[in-house]
Amino acid sequence: MATKNKNLSEYDKATIPNAKNLRFGIVVSEWNSEITEGLFSGAFETLTDCGALSENIVRWNVPGSFELTFGAKKMLTQLDVDAVIAIGSVIQGETKHFDFVCSAVAQGIKDLNVLFDTPVVFCVLTDNTMLQAQERSGGKYGNKGSEAAIAAIKMITLGS
Repeated sequence: MATKNKNLSEYDKATIPNAKNLRFGIVVSEWNSEITEGLFSGAFETLTDCGALSENIVRWNVPGSFELTFGAKKMLTQLDVDAVIAIGSVIQGETKHFDFVCSAVAQGIKDLNVLFDTPVVFCVLTDNTMLQAQERSGGKYGNKGSEAAIAAIKMITLGS
């Protein structure tokens, strides 16, 4: 979803199911931590604003975005969660590393959604510059972490 002319943090609380009885796992990449910490804050604050209890939100850190898929899979198999949010940030550099990491993480998260009945929400910024990442992790475009939290709640309650 394009962020131009959209604030990622906006949601209509009246249209979001109450998350009081829901359990969330959040896997956070330590790489580009300035960005991922902002995304985590946005996700956590939105979940609790929508009724989730802080004790029902479990956070695990992984070294980088490439490791998000494995971390999310471990959460799905070891914890009793209703959804997992995978938070990362990959910023374009001078090599093809960006392309490989972004593709692998997107495919990995997609695979988890196919293999498991618990939704895994993709909250990985894939930006060309640090400024773009900052603008989407609490800056002028809001916070993609907040958007991911709303997506998690909606996916858990899909069909209810």
